[in-house]
Amino acid sequence: MKIGTPLTDHATRVMLLGSGELGKEVAIELQRLGAEVIAVDRYPNAPAMQVAHRSHVIPMTDPQVLNGIIMAEAPHIIVPEIEAIATDALAAIEAAGLARVIPTARATQLTMNREGIRRLAAEELDLPTSPYAFAGSAEELAAGAEAVGFPCFVKPVMSSSGKGQSYVQSADQVADAWDYALASGRVDTTRVIVEGKIDFDYEITLLTVRSLHDDAVRTDFCAPIGHRQQKGDYVESWQPQIMSEAALQAAQDIAGKVTDALGGLGVFGVELFVTGDKVWFSEVSPRPHDTGLVTLATQTMSEFALHARAILGLPVDVSLREPGASAVIYGGMEAEGVVFEGVAEALSVPTADLRLFGKPEAFERRRMGVALARGADTDQARSRATEAASRVRVVNS
Repeated sequence: MKIGTPLTDHATRVMLLGSGELGKEVAIELQRLGAEVIAVDRYPNAPAMQVAHRSHVIPMTDPQVLNGIIMAEAPHIIVPEIEAIATDALAAIEAAGLARVIPTARATQLTMNREGIRRLAAEELDLPTSPYAFAGSAEELAAGAEAVGFPCFVKPVMSSSGKGQSYVQSADQVADAWDYALASGRVDTTRVIVEGKIDFDYEITLLTVRSLHDDAVRTDFCAPIGHRQQKGDYVESWQPQIMSEAALQAAQDIAGKVTDALGGLGVFGVELFVTGDKVWFSEVSPRPHDTGLVTLATQTMSEFALHARAILGLPVDVSLREPGASAVIYGGMEAEGVVFEGVAEALSVPTADLRLFGKPEAFERRRMGVALARGADTDQARSRATEAASRVRVVNS
């Protein structure tokens, strides 16, 4: 892989579709390796835009507009970072040989829609999953909920970070769950998934890296990441998550089969449920995962460095340096141009570090930053990360 000089005719141009906090870290890693980065999102001054060479604000789900900006910029590599993208336009770009989509256009299409990836995992690959059904109306949802049993979860087929997700305990809650899912999905759709509840001991993200090694694709696995969620959104994560050798082998087997089927290069965040030695597939993101922010503190190469290297065809190292944890800093209010107080106090916690994302607008449950910490074990790291996060205060400017 030859890498040119940015802002010249020989530049290696990489376009990020979605420019949030994960994209920001990827952009930084790409620039460290000499790539020219173009950041695209639906709102101005998104985090990755603040560090990219150029940026554009467009309606990401409009295929004509998306195609136009790709043609104008002529990137060599396109890296989707969010769900709400006109993926058919990416498929056409890839089919025409105009750019390489990470990991592939097909993988992007399948994983951006819960129906596509669930059918691939459960029906084509025959992997263990929770019971599920899809619904295109309130009546179908009611029937699906009865079929999978209560309690269950209802989610839009296209959403992320818990948006539109409901925990449904009885039939009289189904109608409200339907309305909430339709109102909160990332794109306009009348399709939801209803999933039966699995009584698991814990859930993990297994970061799975497909990279080139001696001109062949190799799959590597990072140490498993444990995480805690509230309303479908992660609150804290830690690495490594202790698990049995049998469970780890099962998790790697499932992740390997899913990512092999999706193909391409880069980091995949494979989410799994674990009870004892038993493992169930949940979801997969074809890019760095929010729970993987912890790798900024724990690994020789963070998930963002791994993604940048893999998509550029460069060697990777998934080794773990030491245990660590991350804890989310929420906006806690609705305001623009907020100010962060308590930063010095947070960084006074032993081993603590911060990433303040620079999002232009805060919401009550919007991630505005994350605290990171290391420790002798994950318990100590979690305590330190949580303490550091609690010291940061988001206030009006």
